Amino acid sequence: MAKMKTHKGAQKRFKRTASGKLKRHHAYTSHLLEGKSAKRKRKLRKGGMVSKGDQKRMEQLLTYMK
Repeated sequence: MAKMKTHKGAQKRFKRTASGKLKRHHAYTSHLLEGKSAKRKRKLRKGGMVSKGDQKRMEQLLTYMK
């Protein structure tokens, strides 16, 4: 059976932490920023973690990612 391939689109968007969790970037930061409050934009700057429910699906996409 062939090896599974790492999903390259997901590989570029996620990073793994030392404990094995996945870091991600927030959405809604690319345009239409005038309508968003400064507080909201400031909070979107920081990264987030992949939710527990999505973690399993992401693991399948990122098979060999370290």
